[in-house]
Amino acid sequence: MSSAATSAGRPSVLFVCVHNAGRSQMAAAWLAHLAGDRVEVRSAGSDPGEAVNPAAVEAMREVGIDISAEVPKILTVDAVKESDVCITMGCGDTCPVFPGKRYLDWKLDDPAGRGVAAVRPIRDEIRALVEGLIAEIAPEPTA
Repeated sequence: MSSAATSAGRPSVLFVCVHNAGRSQMAAAWLAHLAGDRVEVRSAGSDPGEAVNPAAVEAMREVGIDISAEVPKILTVDAVKESDVCITMGCGDTCPVFPGKRYLDWKLDDPAGRGVAAVRPIRDEIRALVEGLIAEIAPEPTA
């Protein structure tokens, strides 16, 4: 990871997918839930949808995380500049690249148009990826 961190001294992560309605919203919610204030979390889309995918909302509700109030946001150059790690999920080359940033591409199925039963495995895969990311960039402090 880049040695750059936000002014609060914590790493900043940006999750990007096309519509910012499913994968990136679930990933941002998992990271905020699991890492708390140890990480700054953002999400955006290259072509944001109108609303967060209802199946993603329901799948996250099942694990006690409410993303129903989230709204898809447009990807901006500033969001990338302000993030230490940029994680893309199926948006190809639409994410601007800046030196000194870390870029990851998570290959995840798109939950768009799928029911909650099909979204659960995607939700669980995202949780595992986020747990690995936390262990790397913001491990729990030792006493």
